[in-house]
Amino acid sequence: MRKALITGITGQDGSYLAEHLLGLGYEVHGLVRRVALEQPDQRLGRLTHLGERVVLHAGSLESYPSLFQVLSRCQIDECYHLAAQSFVAESFADGFSTMNTNSNGTHYLLAALRELQPGCRFYFAGSSEMFGKVRETPQVETTPFHPRSPYGISKVAGYYLTLNYREAYQMFCVNGMLFNHESPRRGFEFVTRKITHNVARIKFGLASELRLGNLEARRDWGHAADYVRAMHLMLQHSEPDDFVIASGETHSVREFCELAFAEAGLDYLDFVKEDPTFYRPAEVDLLVGNAAKAKRVLGWQPAYSFRELVSQMVAHDLELAQRGAMAEMFL
Repeated sequence: MRKALITGITGQDGSYLAEHLLGLGYEVHGLVRRVALEQPDQRLGRLTHLGERVVLHAGSLESYPSLFQVLSRCQIDECYHLAAQSFVAESFADGFSTMNTNSNGTHYLLAALRELQPGCRFYFAGSSEMFGKVRETPQVETTPFHPRSPYGISKVAGYYLTLNYREAYQMFCVNGMLFNHESPRRGFEFVTRKITHNVARIKFGLASELRLGNLEARRDWGHAADYVRAMHLMLQHSEPDDFVIASGETHSVREFCELAFAEAGLDYLDFVKEDPTFYRPAEVDLLVGNAAKAKRVLGWQPAYSFRELVSQMVAHDLELAQRGAMAEMFL
C-alpha cells in the first residue's frame, strides 16, 4: 500500500486530494497544526466525512525540527505540499508571515525529506499568481514570472526551491502551476465563495447587498476536484517535470456574479456594488492558462465546466443559507 503525506490537508485541495488518494487505495497521512487536533469541530470540518481513514500528525511548517520529527515517524512514498498562507489580500496585510510560512516552510520540508526520505516524490503547489503581470497569454510552463503580491512572490520562491532540489540532489520534485480552482469547500474569504455565499444570503433575506473589488478582473476558474487528480498524475509520471493546470477559459468577476445570481433567480445588478477598498495594491487583471502539456503528457482532462462549478457552489450555499434562515425563525 502506497503512503502519502498531505500538508494543508484541512483545506479545500487537501480534503479533495485525501478523498482521491483513499479511493486509489493509499494510506493517507496529513500534517496539521496542533490546535486543529485540539479543536476538531472548528478546524477539521472538511475531513469529518472521512472519519478515521486519515492519520493526522501535529506539526508546523515554521519549524524544521517539527517537520523532521513527523518525517522520522512516518515513512511515505509521496508528499503533497499544499499548505500555505494562500489568501492574496492577507499577504499584502502581513507579507512577513506569508513569506515565512510559504517560502521557509517549503525549504524546511524539502530539507527534511532530503535528509530522511530522499526517494519520496514531492509535489509543490504553485499558483497562477506567480505569472502576475503576464508577459504572454495564455500562460504556459515557460512563461516568465512577474508576481504582483507577497503571496505570488513566495510561490515563485517555492517553485525555484523545488526545482533546485530536483537539479542539485536528483530528487523527484515537481511543480504544479495551478490556476484558480474553486468548489463548495472554498474558504469564505475568497471572491468566488464570497459571491455564492452572499447570493444565498440575499435569496433568503439574510443580506441585502454584496460589495466587491475589481469586477473586470479576469481569471481561469476550474474545479478543485479536477485539479487534485492532476497533482496525483504528476507524481506518477516517469520523470519529474512542471505542469500548468488550467481550464483554458477566462471569465470576469462580473460574469461569475451574473451567473451565480441567475442560479438563484436574481439579477446581480440589483445587489452588487463595486467598492475600491477591495482593490489590490497591485492588480492582476488577466490570468488564463494553457494545460496542453498536462493533457498530452499526463492524460489529464477536467470533468467540470465553469457553469457546472458555479451551479454546484450556489446550490451548496443555498442549502446552507436555508438552514440558517430556518434556524433564525425559531430563535
